[in-house]
Amino acid sequence: FDVRGRDAGDVMVDVERAVENVEFPLEVHAELLGQLTEGRSAGQRAVSSAVAAAIGILLLLQVALRSWRLASLLFLTLPVAAVGGAMAGLAGARTLTLAALLGFLAVLGIAVRNGIMLVLRFQQLELTDGAADRSELVQRGSREMFAPILLSALATGALMAPLVVLGDVPGLEVIRPVAIVVLGGLVTSTGFTLLVLPSLYLRFASTPEPDAAD
Repeated sequence: FDVRGRDAGDVMVDVERAVENVEFPLEVHAELLGQLTEGRSAGQRAVSSAVAAAIGILLLLQVALRSWRLASLLFLTLPVAAVGGAMAGLAGARTLTLAALLGFLAVLGIAVRNGIMLVLRFQQLELTDGAADRSELVQRGSREMFAPILLSALATGALMAPLVVLGDVPGLEVIRPVAIVVLGGLVTSTGFTLLVLPSLYLRFASTPEPDAAD
């Protein structure tokens, strides 16, 4: 059957509640099948995979930066990017589809990469010119990495913008929500990396040890 005038998920919940009150003979049970059920199962699997991926990212950040504090600091870019992507997805498509999760994965990867590039540059400057004032080194590193990080975000955004502008053109129904999520996540994650992360580094990061130069 099809649903009109209501959200299909709400109707499915009502059907499940009604079926719970029906008594069936022994070894007989009711089961709801269809695209909505499969989508719910796929969503649950995606959430589990996302949690496992987040833990893996945190561990890899610790290995790359050799600091749990810095790894946790960079890990903050993930929810910032996710919030921007979710807000853009809800505003543009009114709902977050399973395909939009691909956009989350893409923007999270970009956010982590940009954060690592910036923090590693800070550490490199502190190791090579540790006698200078730390805030000046962070400002220098931010200026040096501003253009590469911003251009990377603009290039990705330029690729996604036409998919959003074209709208629901036949053949782009799946790609457009992904592009919307990527654009929203790029705005928040890039702003956080360039404007907020340097201050957080000054506040919470410890001076790198000489053997961390590798």
